[in-house]
Amino acid sequence: MDPEDLREVIGAYHKCVSEIVAHFDGFVAKYMGDGVLAYFCYPQSHEDDAERAVRAGLALVEAVGGIQASEGLRTRVGIATGLVVVGDLLGSGEAQERGVVGETPNVAARLQALATPNSVVIEASTRRLSGGLFEYEELGTVEAKGFSKPVRGWRVLREGAIESRFEALHPTALSPLIGREEEIELLLRRWERAKAGEGQVVLLSGEPGIGKSRLTIALQEEIQTEPHNRLRHFCSPHHRDSVLFPFIAELQRTAGFSRDDTRRVKLAKLAALLAPTSPPDEDMALLAELLSIPTNDRYPPLSLTPQRQKEKTFAALLRRVEGSACQKPVLMIFEDAHWSDPTSRDLLDLIVERVHRLPVLLLLIFRPEFQPSWIGQAHVTVMMLSRLNQREGASLVERIIGDKQLPGDVMDEIVERADGVPLFVEELTKGLIEVAGASEAVAGSAVDATARSALGVPTTLHASLMARLDRLGLASKEVAQVGSVIGREFSYELLAEVAPLSDQEKLRDALQQLTAAGLILQRGRLPFASYAFKHVLLQDAAYASLLRAKRQQIHAVIKRVLENRTPEVAEAQPELLAFHCVEAGLLREAIDYWERAARRAAQRSANREAAAHFRKALELLKRMPESAEHDRNELNLLIAVGPALMATMASTAPEVASTYARAGELARKTGRGAISYALGRATCRDSQR
Repeated sequence: MDPEDLREVIGAYHKCVSEIVAHFDGFVAKYMGDGVLAYFCYPQSHEDDAERAVRAGLALVEAVGGIQASEGLRTRVGIATGLVVVGDLLGSGEAQERGVVGETPNVAARLQALATPNSVVIEASTRRLSGGLFEYEELGTVEAKGFSKPVRGWRVLREGAIESRFEALHPTALSPLIGREEEIELLLRRWERAKAGEGQVVLLSGEPGIGKSRLTIALQEEIQTEPHNRLRHFCSPHHRDSVLFPFIAELQRTAGFSRDDTRRVKLAKLAALLAPTSPPDEDMALLAELLSIPTNDRYPPLSLTPQRQKEKTFAALLRRVEGSACQKPVLMIFEDAHWSDPTSRDLLDLIVERVHRLPVLLLLIFRPEFQPSWIGQAHVTVMMLSRLNQREGASLVERIIGDKQLPGDVMDEIVERADGVPLFVEELTKGLIEVAGASEAVAGSAVDATARSALGVPTTLHASLMARLDRLGLASKEVAQVGSVIGREFSYELLAEVAPLSDQEKLRDALQQLTAAGLILQRGRLPFASYAFKHVLLQDAAYASLLRAKRQQIHAVIKRVLENRTPEVAEAQPELLAFHCVEAGLLREAIDYWERAARRAAQRSANREAAAHFRKALELLKRMPESAEHDRNELNLLIAVGPALMATMASTAPEVASTYARAGELARKTGRGAISYALGRATCRDSQR
């Protein structure tokens, strides 16, 4: 092509890509000739970033083919998901980009190169995160340049046909329903009232992962043998501004529309769907228009003002609900109302008002940030799902692992970290089993350190947790990050000393935002308030979002503030300062504080704690350079830990023997004499005396 013509084509292509990526809240990082690098989850996290990337890829394949050029344009898209570090701005002007370090962009580039024209290829992590939201063709493993192991790939064919997002994102067997007996009983009682003609509305609220959709599925399973009609409506985060999207999608899905249906076939299917309720021709015309199906004068033309057409469309949709209720009792489900468009909420107002005269149970499901306007009506019940208690959490873990076994301390750690949120319990348990490798690796009396690493924030939850922080803005996110370094709980006084916000008013505003969003809990009043992360995994996600150098810097500041402003902490909680010293990379000071903590515990006959603190000091000492002073310090620690060990275990225990054997070696090396132990008593004989 002529270079000027080629420039116009490439310019149109770049514009097309930037618009589509921006539509799905992605970030174009770099233009590379006819290639583009885009990030999702940066600079703004969303709980569905993997899905957004795939949708953007499919949209690009379609849109690029429509660009006017002398030759038809085709494109290849590769998508990978993983941990990266996004650095500072590089270059200037149009060449400016955000540098990224990590394996993920290279995987995406290799997949893009291996893809066939007009196709989207994804790797395993993206496939797992997008679940059944799309239809795929497995490509098996492919050799990728620069990677020692083959990469598994899938070609994304199209959007999936699964009705529910919950079911699409949980394509395998659903986790057991634990601890929801009272909620199921209440829903069944409301169903009995509805069947008797006393229509009911249940407002089911709860935080993400608490089990709202799972409870809805359990209700459907309970009444599946009873004659009833079911109307399921699902809102989508990608259609918040699409007028009546959940109602349109329900009609299309229930009528059985397929991608290849002609106008005539779609009209026939719509007529068949509405036939049992015998709607007037005007309803057919209104609903065909709603579904964007041309009628070609088959039905009377609509000559209505926009407002009047909206009212009549609402009436037609209401008649469909009433017609279904005249045949059989109706279970009407409206999921994810927090993502509904304003027009759909207007229609819901009318449905809620009409339901009490019909044999209908309307189940409205939403997150706590959604504020329903229907509370207080006689036929409306509010149900807020609470977290599972420890017993229920442990029972859920046991049901998930089946006939496998977990050590009690690992079970307790899963339950504690999940904070009673069923999804967290499920993902932490599955992650542990996956990292362990096989069922045999989990069984037994212990789980190795590699398996325990799975108890961090699972990939399936990280984006969701970070999205909740990112929505509040940079200031609130930074405050949460600093709070996460301090700990699960932190005081306003300490936070004000450490946080980067010099303006106290901005700090208080950020804390108010975090509290209002339900991410942290406040106790007491300012300036004497204390705060706690609602979920330990939320704290972990905020902590992990900081670069290591930044985390070390904040830990060092916290340690300095605690020493200078609250010296009593150094006396009462030396282990707290030891922790911050370790994380700040101040190993020498950390060893001193662990030793202080150990001797303090020993004075209180807390021998287990003393032994644990001494061990930590000894482990850190191994990371220090070898020297004569190093040997003397190690010897002193070994002599000190001996009595604590013998107080908690037999004097013939291997750890006791190895401790004194090593102490003996160091005593001879440093010229301090012999070390012996017997019957719980340690003695040191100085050869220089």
